[in-house]
This record gives sequence, C-alpha cells and structure tokens, in this order.
Amino acid sequence: MNCSGQLISLDRPKVMGILNLTPDSFFDGGRYTQKEHYLAQTERMLFEGADFIDVGAASSKPGAALLAADQEINRLLPALDAIKKEFPQAIISVDTYQSKVALAAIEHGASIINDISAGWLDDEMMQLVAKYKVPYIMMHLRGNPQTMTGLTHYEDVVKEMMQYFSERIQKARLLGINDLIIDPGFGFAKLAEHNFEILQKLELFNLLELPILVGLSRKSMIYKTLQIKPEESLNGTIALNMMALSKGAKILRVHDVKPAVETVALFGQMEL
Repeated sequence: MNCSGQLISLDRPKVMGILNLTPDSFFDGGRYTQKEHYLAQTERMLFEGADFIDVGAASSKPGAALLAADQEINRLLPALDAIKKEFPQAIISVDTYQSKVALAAIEHGASIINDISAGWLDDEMMQLVAKYKVPYIMMHLRGNPQTMTGLTHYEDVVKEMMQYFSERIQKARLLGINDLIIDPGFGFAKLAEHNFEILQKLELFNLLELPILVGLSRKSMIYKTLQIKPEESLNGTIALNMMALSKGAKILRVHDVKPAVETVALFGQMEL
C-alpha cells in the first residue's frame, strides 16, 4: 500500500487509531475538539504503536446531522495541519464521504481516504481518489447516517455485501484505483445479528482478495449485548478484534491503540 511514497506492507496486521474531532461521535464526541487535546491524543496513539491515524470531522453515528462540505473542511484542516506539523511522519487517513473534503485533506497531507459510502454518496469521490492515487477504504453502507437504521432488511447479508463490494471494486479498478481496502461496516445499516453473522463469516470476504479493515471498537453490538455502557466495552472489543484477526482482518480501527497493538502481537505469536 503506497501512502504518500511510503510502502506499507499488510503482511502483519496494522492498527488504525481513531481521532474524532466531532462534538457528537457516539463514544468520544467532544473530547478532541481543542488543539491541545487532539495533539495529545495523536501523540499518545503514535507512542502506543498506531500505524495510521484516522481523523474524522463529521460524525457518522446513526442519526448524525449531515455536515456541509465547507463545515467539515473548516473543522478538519486546522487539526490536520497541526498534526502534520507536529508529527510529520504520521500516516494520516481522513474519514469522509465528500470529495471536496477529501481533496482538501489530500492537499493538506492526508495519505488515505476512508469513505463510509464507497463512493455512493458522492459520485466524484472515486475519480478524485484515482487522480491522486491514494489508498481508498470502501465501507459497506446503505443510505446515509440519517437513514441507515431503516435499511436493515437483508435476505442474505453476507451475499448482498459481497455483491456490493464486487460492484464497487469493479468501478474502482476501471478508474485505476490500485490500493483498495474493504470495511464490512459493523453497525452501519445492520442489526446486531447481522454484525455477528458478518464477523462469524468474515473469512469469506478474503475471496475478494483485498485487505479487510474492521471497526468493531466499542460498537453497540458489544455493549448492548453485554448490557453495559460504551465506556465499559473495551474487553468485548479486544475479544472480537482477536476473532477478526483469526479470520483474516488486516487493519483494526480502534479508539484504544495499546490494547489493539497487544492483540496483534499475541495473534502474531499464534501464527508462528
């Protein structure tokens, strides 16, 4: 995977640390809206072993308000500039489904675009990614954050997701996008039973011959199942991340970097 000239091998699973600049994200909304806080969190995640930092300026939780591109850019760029100045070697991913935001992010040093809609919510996104030749994370989603909770009926969730990814991958390849990563989108337009079925059958997505990113960190499938709060769901996150690794996941996207890095290290010993 070519990240701004750095060639990153996914032979060993990698850890992507989540940095939400939003006031309304489901777990850590409002914690990192100030410069001193987001720089401190970035430093902590890098120190703990994060391979990538995924910066998001617009919440995608169910029911989240849809930000205009200019609003998202105004929230994103000061943080992105500060992070790149303070940590120039950090590989930054930007979580956005808007091509205008993606362009601004790339121009300000982002190396990866993480799109929850795989291009469905902005027809110009894939063309932009192809033009700038950045790695592209494509997530499975129906609708958008405001409508997805009403779009959870599937005849066969894994089969329908495989069809979705096959179509999006074909479009990306035709445009010349080389570095593709797929994300099943746990919790996005899916009920808890869908999420657990997807995890149980995660190895089937290896048939697409692309790296798999999983974002299970502190999701409702964990805390609602265990009848606990999101703040208490780290143990469940670790357990499900280990299962995901055993089924072929190559990137863990997490709020808690150190436990994820340790999970990857222990998984590596099991593979020896």
